[in-house]
Amino acid sequence: MSIEIERKFLVKNNSFKALSSDSSYLKQGYICLDKERTVRVRIKGSKGYLTIKGMSNDSGLSRFEWEKELSLEEANQLFKLVLPGVIEKTRYNVPIEGYIWEIDVFEGGNSGLILAEIELETELSSFVIPSFIGEEVTGDKRYYNAYLSQSPYDSW
Repeated sequence: MSIEIERKFLVKNNSFKALSSDSSYLKQGYICLDKERTVRVRIKGSKGYLTIKGMSNDSGLSRFEWEKELSLEEANQLFKLVLPGVIEKTRYNVPIEGYIWEIDVFEGGNSGLILAEIELETELSSFVIPSFIGEEVTGDKRYYNAYLSQSPYDSW
């Protein structure tokens, strides 16, 4: 069993792009959106991924996560099963003091939203917060991709 521990923040400006080590386009859809679990299909470059996530703990920091790499063909086949509301975004990886900040610049109905995530080893891990980081939204379900797929940012 794998536990994902992450914190999520809004991004104040685009200065992170100059610090980015790489970026990639992501497309993802959900096969299952349940309050106890989500099943997601993602295409990133020439690879696909199937991910199952459990419900977050009370703090919103931790949850079960299982992921399996798929071929692009397998992922495209599974996309035929996804619910309406596909997420499209460009992800920038920004290395800062031993951590990789993943910055997602959303497109489509979520255009205008820029979120940063940092995965941690423990809920108490300390890290440096860069100047481009704004308000913390960890645990705010509105900023979960599963929620955004059904209630796009431009409809808030």
